[in-house]
Formats: sequence, C-alpha cells, structure tokens
Amino acid sequence: MAGSDNVVTHADRDYVFHDADFEWVRKLIYDHAGISLANSKRDMVYSRLARRLRALRLDSFDEYLRFLTQGDGSEWESFTNALTTNLTSFFREAHHFPILADHLRSRYQGRPLLIWCNAASTGEEPYSLAMTACEAFGTLKPPVRILASDIDTNVLAIAQAGVYNAERVDSLDPERVRKFFLRGRGANASRVRIKPELTELIRFRQLNLLAREWPIRGPLDAIFCRNVMIYFDKRTQLEILERFHPLLHGDGLLFAGHSESFPKSAHLFELMGKTVYRPVGASAFAAKGRPA
Repeated sequence: MAGSDNVVTHADRDYVFHDADFEWVRKLIYDHAGISLANSKRDMVYSRLARRLRALRLDSFDEYLRFLTQGDGSEWESFTNALTTNLTSFFREAHHFPILADHLRSRYQGRPLLIWCNAASTGEEPYSLAMTACEAFGTLKPPVRILASDIDTNVLAIAQAGVYNAERVDSLDPERVRKFFLRGRGANASRVRIKPELTELIRFRQLNLLAREWPIRGPLDAIFCRNVMIYFDKRTQLEILERFHPLLHGDGLLFAGHSESFPKSAHLFELMGKTVYRPVGASAFAAKGRPA
C-alpha cells in the first residue's frame, strides 16, 4: 500500500487499484444485483475486473467504471458475470433432496408441481431437482416443472447445454449416472450429457432477484434459494423473502443454504428442519397484496 488513498501497487499487477475504485465497484454491484462485497473481496474484484480492462483495452479502473456507467449498457452483463461466484455440484447439501421427494409425492393431486431454483449456476442444482422428481415418481416424465434462473448469463449457457466433464459425476451412484446421463464417445469420452428427458422438465432464464418484477406466477410448491442470501445484506434478504412468501403454496417449502438463517423473517417463514422453511399464514399474507 502506498499513500493515504491505499493504492494497490503490487509489482505483478497491470493496473493501480484505488480504494475509491473498490468502493465504486461495491456500490455498483450492490445497486444492480444486491450483492454486498466484503473488504476481503478486494483482491477477487481486482483480478476479475482486470480481465475486463484487458478485453476492452482500457488503461485504468476509473476509465472502466466510467465506461460501464456512461456507456450503452452492454457491459453491465459482463460486469455482473465477473463478480458473481458459482460454486455448485450435483446433489450438493444432499439432505434436502429426500425431503423434496417426499414433499412432491405428498402434494401431487393431478396438476403439475412447480419448483423455482433461483441460483441455477451451471445447472447441477436444477438437474439434481429433476432427477429427484424422476425418482420420486418412478418415471422420466414426472408431473413436475422447474424454472431455473440465475443472474449470470455465462453459467446459464453451460446449464442449458447440459454437458459436463465426466469427473463431475464421479461422486454419484453409478445407477443414477446410467439412468440420467449419456456418456460421450471418442473425442468426447471424458464428457457426459444430461438426458433430454431431464432438460424437458426445466426452463432456464436470466433473472435478477433485485428486478422490480419477476416473470413468475405462483403458487409454487417449492423454492430453492440456496447459498444466495449470503451475498445480500439483511435488508435485501428480507425484501426478497417478502416477495417469495406469496409465491408459495401455504404448505410449500423454501430451501436455504446450510450457512443461511432468517431470524428477522419469523413473521414470514417458520423453520421445518435443517434450513427448510414453510410460509406462515401464506393465504392471509397474499391477500394483503404483497408484490409477486
């Protein structure tokens, strides 16, 4: 560090990164996507956005941030994609999936069951939901429809393709792999593809949870919002939970991440088990006209 402005001056870095640059980035990503960046993320922000400076052939972070805010808006997608973190795997936090299977079976009354996965990332979570639905009903055509959304368009493209390195399924039961994946051959021998029956159960779309409107209509049977809220401050978390509440059936379920809890939302959701919640008085709450 040098000077009163705490300028990053690492010899192996191509750009100077001022405190003011970091604070500007923090404000922009918070206002645009609700993501609250801790001070510890400074190096991550530098390394990811430095790639954008190189790609655009810009000379400074100040120049880049002015281009972002004063340009034609096309860079916002790349900016957001660069600063979102996508860590996922098939059947991550595995204790949730048997709960979901039982929930789907108990709720089925002849109409399609609806699930929203709002952190689809590269697809492992929504495909795990689809596999769980298939296993719950013993068919590749279960009465389930899944909306899988994410703010990051790059990961959504990977999710829609449904093609993964074979090592991504090494931890899965071999019978599950046989039932739900196609193995590549020849030059693609190290790859697997999700079977088309699963992709037919899922609709992928880009969605920002901070958008004024969501193209989603309830009632939903389950919402998976796992390891998303940790990026938001408490106020933003509560605002999102207020919008989730009227979208869920009165006996629908909200699945959260293992490190997430919502103590300020006891009037909205009650804890049913390990990071599984259900609405409190959902029908009465919806009647008050909360935004959906």
